[in-house]
Amino acid sequence: MTAALQVSGLRAGHGSRQVLDGLDLTVEGGVTAVLGASGCGKTTLLRCVAGFIAPSAGEIWIGGRSVAGLAPRRRGIGYVPQEGALFPHLDVGSNIAFGLGRNVARAERQARVAELLRLLELPAELAGRQPHELSGGQQQRVAVARALAPRPRLVLLDEPFSSLDAGLREESGRAVVRALRTAGAAALLVTHDQGEALSLADQVAVMAAGRFLQVGSSVDVYLTPEHPEVAAFLGSATLLPGEVDGDGRADSALGQVALATPQPAGPVTLVVRAEQVQVSADAASGIKGVVEEVSFFGHDATIRVRLSDDVRVTARVPGTGIPDIGTTVSLEVVGPLVGYAGECR
Repeated sequence: MTAALQVSGLRAGHGSRQVLDGLDLTVEGGVTAVLGASGCGKTTLLRCVAGFIAPSAGEIWIGGRSVAGLAPRRRGIGYVPQEGALFPHLDVGSNIAFGLGRNVARAERQARVAELLRLLELPAELAGRQPHELSGGQQQRVAVARALAPRPRLVLLDEPFSSLDAGLREESGRAVVRALRTAGAAALLVTHDQGEALSLADQVAVMAAGRFLQVGSSVDVYLTPEHPEVAAFLGSATLLPGEVDGDGRADSALGQVALATPQPAGPVTLVVRAEQVQVSADAASGIKGVVEEVSFFGHDATIRVRLSDDVRVTARVPGTGIPDIGTTVSLEVVGPLVGYAGECR
């Protein structure tokens, strides 16, 4: 099957500043999330694929066809900008139908609008309303419906849920992904939200400084990060120095720990996920530390603990069992740790 999108050796920038540094990416289908901090090049990549920016080197294929020199409207893609950008002078139905172009019969346009409203789980009566009468989440779904109207092979989503509150963001995101799957369209989703990328995407491409550090499934990039930068960026993690002994275990400030994969004897950088650090008030076991910071999220909390050698470790605890700042607690590592040969930097 031809890939929905293939990018090879892509380079692009703004003026003399290079932003993308030789990117390679294949999107077979489903949702691929491009995840990275602000300024890493995510939106520049999206704009190159859309045809808004001409790359300085490399190739882009959409559905097996090179799009070099093709105008955005001829690339066969749907595009959803960050704020949705619905036309304020058109009602919802006309906004959606706008994506069909002019050479479509009225009955067909109306049928497609009704179909897309159902697909995006929106009430049929919204077709006659103006964009300002909709909630933020509804506006974003209408923007996706407009992008899907001409049945594109690929849809580009530029941080489409960033302006929504947390609950609405998750609900809207899942509805959009269900619609994309039903429509059979692949999607390239640009986001800086880790939870959004990991929960919605089939493939996650972690980007930093114009390069992909790792491309893989959500499970792979989180549980088996290929670089310390990926490990530190995804979730709450502490990079901890250690020393691998002859038995394949490592000595560290958290005691002797098991390794997820064998490492050669010598210095190692350990990735300690917050959820792997078990916290208790039992003074009889574990490594002792003092709670310095607490971030409460309701269902759970992350705490920052200072160990006796001035090393700081982040741990996740249930929302019903949060120790007070200044409390001495015991820490114990649960499960094997990902490790990288070499000094911790």
